[in-house]
Amino acid sequence: MAQVNKSPELPAKSEVAASARALVRRALKGSLATIDGRNGYPYASLITLATDASGAPTFLISTLARHTANLASDARASIMVDETGALADPLQGARVTLYGRAAPIAEEGVRRRFLARHPEAAFYADFPDFSFWRLAVEGAHYIGGFGRIFDLAPSELLLPLEGASALLEAEPGIVAHMNEDHADAIELYATALADASPGQWRMAGIDPEGFDIVLDGSARRVVFAEPVTTPTEARTELVRLAAEARAGRQ
Repeated sequence: MAQVNKSPELPAKSEVAASARALVRRALKGSLATIDGRNGYPYASLITLATDASGAPTFLISTLARHTANLASDARASIMVDETGALADPLQGARVTLYGRAAPIAEEGVRRRFLARHPEAAFYADFPDFSFWRLAVEGAHYIGGFGRIFDLAPSELLLPLEGASALLEAEPGIVAHMNEDHADAIELYATALADASPGQWRMAGIDPEGFDIVLDGSARRVVFAEPVTTPTEARTELVRLAAEARAGRQ
């Protein structure tokens, strides 16, 4: 009897959405596509990226740049991020394109989280022609390799922040405390939980779903077992993760 080749089972939609969120959180750069005001064609450019607490992409751009002029006349945009560079066949790798409308954003949290990921940008962040922008995500298209193609809604990509105001207000203090007093724990998270090499990893931001760590042009995402909404819950989960990481080392 001839053997029947079965197609690989597709992951659950919730698993795909989690993978897409983590991919965006880890991204330090991406391709920004705007509508060119001169000729009406799509215009793609390279930008550095961060995310706000909800997971929406943020970026720092200058009015001297062509993409900024494009956005001023047509706010529609898309951002593609990928992790395919190390693959022999890039089409086997994961990538996601988020689309929506971009607008300047003056929130201190956006600035702080961006500069934590891109400290070199502090040199020009206050230049009068530069400003922070955020993409208001209206949807996304995720590809996790051949045949693994999914459309995602904003609710599947962005975290609800209702009820998490205490955590968001405490974020600067939590991040500073972890970086100043618990660098060893951050390195432990990186190596034992995020498949990273040893080094002086720094926490760049924390949100209800998890936290981001960065080192030398690389970023990792560590996800909590359950969402947290207060500093106390965050501390409890950080302690639990450290214990989990240490146990995994034994």
